[in-house]
Amino acid sequence: MNGTLLLRLAIAFILLTHSIYGMFDNGINDFGNLYLNQIGFAPFGVVIAWLIKLSHVVAAVLLIVNKYIKLAGFVTIFVLIMGIILVHFKEGWFVVGGGRNGMEYNFLLIVVLLTVMYPNGFRKNIV
Repeated sequence: MNGTLLLRLAIAFILLTHSIYGMFDNGINDFGNLYLNQIGFAPFGVVIAWLIKLSHVVAAVLLIVNKYIKLAGFVTIFVLIMGIILVHFKEGWFVVGGGRNGMEYNFLLIVVLLTVMYPNGFRKNIV
């Protein structure tokens, strides 16, 4: 175990709950059909939506077992950045309070993922 265990478990929980819920309430298909297809990803919107959610499930498992952390992090960060660009940026910063559906939550997840991916910072350790 390392010092990132709690962060890895928290991110895994968030990714799993967000993904699995959408698998059972038709949210993934709706996101693909009613959003992605409408903004130019047709006819691949549903496939892209499912790939996003499946990547979250895989990333969550990898974070839990502490394997391929950087790969899981890079893929998830890419998805989160695209979410900011396509969905959240136009709504502003705040998720609630000062606005609605903003980008602050994605920003926090990105920073936490970077912390898990690089627990000793970005510089090489000097011995």
